[in-house]
Amino acid sequence: MRSARRREAADPAPIHAAMELLGQRWMLRVLWELEPGPIGFLELRRRMGNCSSSMLSVRLQHLQSAGLVVKRADKAYEPTPIGRELAVALQPLWDWSRRWTDGHSGATR
Repeated sequence: MRSARRREAADPAPIHAAMELLGQRWMLRVLWELEPGPIGFLELRRRMGNCSSSMLSVRLQHLQSAGLVVKRADKAYEPTPIGRELAVALQPLWDWSRRWTDGHSGATR
């Protein structure tokens, strides 16, 4: 883990911007669903469960504006190279979440 001293010395703006973007509801889920490969809006909407079409559209627009997702000529969405890099960076979090939920499946909060 990084020391507090190192953390204070670094410019916090990039990580704050990333947390602001990715902390929005549905953002990480959209990236998760797009990770395996290109997918059309209707299939993505189906996979997203109770995320409304309008909310999904807004989230996709934000991800496109951030350069993380692109809409292809065939209207399918896919991660950009930097979006794929983000998926790789998030893989440890997704792995951790699986271990965490497995370890707390019977626990209540």
